[in-house]
Amino acid sequence: MGLKSTLSQPLASYIARQYAQWQKDPIGTQHRVLQALLAKGARTAFGRDHHLEGVRTVQDLTWQVPVRDYEALSPYFNRVKAGEPDVLWPGKPLYLAKTSGTTSGAKYIPLTKHSIPNHINGARDALLHYVHKTGKSRFLDGKLMFLSGSPELETVGGIHTGRLSGIVNHHVPGYLRRNQLPTYQTNIIEDWETKLDRIVEETLPQPMSLISGIPPWVQMYFDRIVARTGRPVGEVFPGFDLFVYGGVNFEPYRKKLFETIGRPVDSIELFPASEGFLAFQDEPGNPGMLLLLDAGIFFEFIPAERFFEKNPPRLTLADVELDKQYALVLNSNAGLWGYSLGDTVRFTQKYPFRVVVSGRIKHFLSAFGEHVIGEEVEQTLRDAMQQHPEVEVVEFTVAPRVSDDPTIPSRHEWLIEFARPPHDAAAFAAALDTGLRRRNVYYDDLLTGHILAPLQLTPLPAGAFQRYMKSLGKLGGQNKVPRLSNDRAVAEGLLG
Repeated sequence: MGLKSTLSQPLASYIARQYAQWQKDPIGTQHRVLQALLAKGARTAFGRDHHLEGVRTVQDLTWQVPVRDYEALSPYFNRVKAGEPDVLWPGKPLYLAKTSGTTSGAKYIPLTKHSIPNHINGARDALLHYVHKTGKSRFLDGKLMFLSGSPELETVGGIHTGRLSGIVNHHVPGYLRRNQLPTYQTNIIEDWETKLDRIVEETLPQPMSLISGIPPWVQMYFDRIVARTGRPVGEVFPGFDLFVYGGVNFEPYRKKLFETIGRPVDSIELFPASEGFLAFQDEPGNPGMLLLLDAGIFFEFIPAERFFEKNPPRLTLADVELDKQYALVLNSNAGLWGYSLGDTVRFTQKYPFRVVVSGRIKHFLSAFGEHVIGEEVEQTLRDAMQQHPEVEVVEFTVAPRVSDDPTIPSRHEWLIEFARPPHDAAAFAAALDTGLRRRNVYYDDLLTGHILAPLQLTPLPAGAFQRYMKSLGKLGGQNKVPRLSNDRAVAEGLLG
């Protein structure tokens, strides 16, 4: 083993012991985090407006700080963006992470001197937990590739601003930077397809050992490697041992991605967001990700089915139940207070608390009252693919198709780009319908009552999703295709 892999072993053991300490008392850890946040937050404009100096308990917090998303908190974020200090957190943030918004255009999320270690250490500790649990560290001696946004930064209100992945790139430790690809010159290329071609050129002659990124964009990279060499990725890079991913559910991409690799490799799932690095897969083979409870974030959880009520219940870690859907609310040392992240999670384990990301609270399909969530359609597709093992899926989305003719029932439309289509499309569509009916009683009732017709399966031509995302200026990087919509905007964009 090389020097890096050798030294990583004692460091991994040390970090694992640190984590074990706060895992002994997760509820107490979260209480201490909240008290530390309130002590800082009371000295800000937000703290004065919401009387944080008098908040002592979680109940006090729920009375004084309502749950709001970025748009509702934008008056405070705009003051931060204008360069005003002491708005949401003492002083000015070190950075603003610029990310695509759904209704407000670009969002600017503060990264403070207290919150930036959460982003840096979270990714580091995920790798070190893998080393600690498996004893495998050789990957640290090879080349490490992170498919990310440009590290070039602009200045907004006197604050360095850019994509989160680009900001984090500036904090990669020097001992890893020598192993890191792509080069800075390649990473700053804005056009994704041009950048991808350059990445292929840079990585082909290198001993790649770790590759990381959002699965659909990694698949694009792998496809170009195969097209260039005529060989599977695992043969081109014989030392490629570890795939690190996050941002979307991996299951719809798993089969095609590993067939492109051509052999098994280990993987680690992360739960990163511009608002915080929230969880990572700490045990190989365990799909649940360890929620990071001692990283400057106090978590609240709203039952997903009650999220849109006027005053939904706000639960703490002590109140959650297994296998229920919760919308995440954050209070953090980035200056986020009662912040609705938009993601939903499901707890797979308690003590330690592990979660899987189940979807987006705004990305559900309930055009007919069925309230289908992302996790349900992803699991349904996975099961249908198991029943039809010839099928490979590149990408998919589901939209309502409302009939204008009262004699013809409306239905769901599944728009799927296949790498390998089913031999029997009707049987595959029936498997999807059966699977979703089993998972969602409301959908089953609508079909039983002939209010909805069985779903429509619409195969899309090769490259349809890439062309659609490119038309929006969202090809590559951290961008993701919505799994579910309540309107036809995504569907018509793909079909047009």
